[in-house]
Amino acid sequence: MAIQEEDEEKTRQPEQSPPISPHLDLRRQIEFSSSDATIWKESLSSYEALIKALEKPNLIPLDHFYRNQLPILLRERNPNPYITTDELSKLVQWKLTRGKWRPRLLSFVSSLNEAVVREASQKAFLSLPDIAKAIEDLTVLKGVGPATASAVLAAYAPDVAPFMSDEAMEAAVGDSKDYSLKRYLVFAKKMQAKAKELSTQEELFTPSDVERALWSSAIDAKLDTSSRKLAELPLDKKSKRKRKR
Repeated sequence: MAIQEEDEEKTRQPEQSPPISPHLDLRRQIEFSSSDATIWKESLSSYEALIKALEKPNLIPLDHFYRNQLPILLRERNPNPYITTDELSKLVQWKLTRGKWRPRLLSFVSSLNEAVVREASQKAFLSLPDIAKAIEDLTVLKGVGPATASAVLAAYAPDVAPFMSDEAMEAAVGDSKDYSLKRYLVFAKKMQAKAKELSTQEELFTPSDVERALWSSAIDAKLDTSSRKLAELPLDKKSKRKRKR
């Protein structure tokens, strides 16, 4: 039975001074019901700046790998695409660094047999656009749950399968705790519908674009709030927070 990474106990991070949001004057967080493509595009365009603003070690190169290099590697293997153990390990590093860090997951994935990963991922990619079947094909791997599986599928087919991030889940379905396949299918359907709603003949929005826009909006709001709280602290408390870094 595959160990579902989303069931693991969350690791508590040491307290640090919050990064500063690059968009302190941003509008309020995107409402999922909004059909204003301009707002969604603005949020999507802020993604890279927010990745940098988080100031997390290795996140910038990991994000570049996930969004730019991995999709090319997967498509180059058509008509029988697959992901390697090393690539899957880097994908999990990206997922955990951009989100919540759970160190045991990385050890599970890094120890997977190369042939097993190749076979499972090849079956999954060939199962698309049947997302349910593709997720099931990937979650036979130890340490790979629906969320990690969705990240694998999104790297290959961003127009079909969105990544199941906490921020996008919260916005689209109002819950970021249920990482089941059933919940992912509800989430994916809503993300596909939103992408279709925002797309025009001139400009295509993918479900993955919608996910990144929602992530950007949520992170920007979080950084903005943290920055304002820090600005409101007395000078002596600010100094103490800085010394903790």
